[in-house]
Amino acid sequence: MTVLVTGSRGRVATTLLGLLDAAGIKAKAASRNPVDLSPPPGVDAVRCDLADPATFDAALTGVDSVFLYAEATHAAAFADRARAAGVGHVVLLSSSSVLDPDAAANPIAASHLAAERALSAAADAGAFEATHLRPGAFATNALQWAPGLRDGRGPALPVPRAYGDPIHERDVAEAAFAVLTEPRLRGSSYLLTGPESLTFVEQLAVLAEVTGRPAPHTVVTPAEWKESAAGFLPEPFADALLAHWAAHDGRPAPLTRTVEELTGHPARTFAAWAADHERAFRP
Repeated sequence: MTVLVTGSRGRVATTLLGLLDAAGIKAKAASRNPVDLSPPPGVDAVRCDLADPATFDAALTGVDSVFLYAEATHAAAFADRARAAGVGHVVLLSSSSVLDPDAAANPIAASHLAAERALSAAADAGAFEATHLRPGAFATNALQWAPGLRDGRGPALPVPRAYGDPIHERDVAEAAFAVLTEPRLRGSSYLLTGPESLTFVEQLAVLAEVTGRPAPHTVVTPAEWKESAAGFLPEPFADALLAHWAAHDGRPAPLTRTVEELTGHPARTFAAWAADHERAFRP
């Protein structure tokens, strides 16, 4: 079996490549700029720009399975080229946001939903099997707080008591490895969460305990937060995030045991994630 791993600069894909290599499974590390990759020895780096269908055929040559990031723009074209290349299974890294009632109107959820629909249509037509992984909040989102915590300021939070279900990127990678290597797990959709429902304030408290450093925060209005994020976050995405946080303000996130069911071990706690990334939060 040969697995094409797209988005190989990302944390999930990088971890997945290591798991495949350790298991003796041939993989191809794919990225828009493959020269920037550092895959395990013996793993080829190939160009696959999910925004450029002209790169698909070469990347898919000789591939049996694909780990695919949810770039919706050309998802249907990718599915078509994967079918033509003889790919038998595509695992999509989607998002739990596709389950929201307004997913199609939400700019964050809509791209994942469109990618899911494109792959499902191809699978229904017999092109290949499609499996959707739907993680909730990535624990790595906390890394955006690192610069402020390193200098003692901490983040500015518009909804500090919004709950999330932070999941370790390694758990997502191990879930992907499971569905790629175990045929009986193919063709389903899996909702992945961490083992705890935590507010932003509670996550900061965990970081303080793990690092032994203060982890303060300030509270800002939604308008103030949008203004501070305007330089790097388009307004529709900022509005979608604020709406999501408001919907989860004081409301614990529902949890699943899907990580354990797929991997055989409980999902890693946020404290475990913080310990793995402790250096990022230190001066």
